[in-house]
Amino acid sequence: MDRAAAISVITTYIHDEHLVRHCLATGAIMKHAARHLHENEARWERIGILHDIDFEQIGGDMQRHGVTGAEILLRHGTSADETEIIRRHNHLLHKGTYTEPVEVVLQAADSLSGLIIACGLVKGGNLSDVSVKTITKKAKEKSFAAGCDRDRIALVDPVIGSPEFYGIGLAGLMEIREELGLK
Repeated sequence: MDRAAAISVITTYIHDEHLVRHCLATGAIMKHAARHLHENEARWERIGILHDIDFEQIGGDMQRHGVTGAEILLRHGTSADETEIIRRHNHLLHKGTYTEPVEVVLQAADSLSGLIIACGLVKGGNLSDVSVKTITKKAKEKSFAAGCDRDRIALVDPVIGSPEFYGIGLAGLMEIREELGLK
């Protein structure tokens, strides 16, 4: 499944524009992290895009999040290994069990995407006005983008140090900033 097909699949199941943008942002960060780690960029981006495919279907039941997504993705021909990564990304059910770099980066990218987008929004939607220094400063402010779990972002430290990961994430979002409704 290429990027366009992954987007087509998620927009079949996700109708909230903000959630679609979150999935695209997570995918963009995953892609750039894969490039940094010499991993398969298309695979990591696809995992990031598809990770919350079930969010509207579960109706807030976090015991089903990931499990329902895996069922959907298997019906769409997603590989078993990618489906398993997405099934297990629900940190409320699987916290502390992430060992593979793709799993760790997905945890961090899932939260970092919102933090970077929030930084862009306070800059008038100009993502190009956001720097690693901005992200680092805002990450320390617990009330800023409070829904972005800093502990999940910190999981990436053994794989990619936080400041470097912030730069990777920012570069990923810059690449798709127009799709995210940012400048």
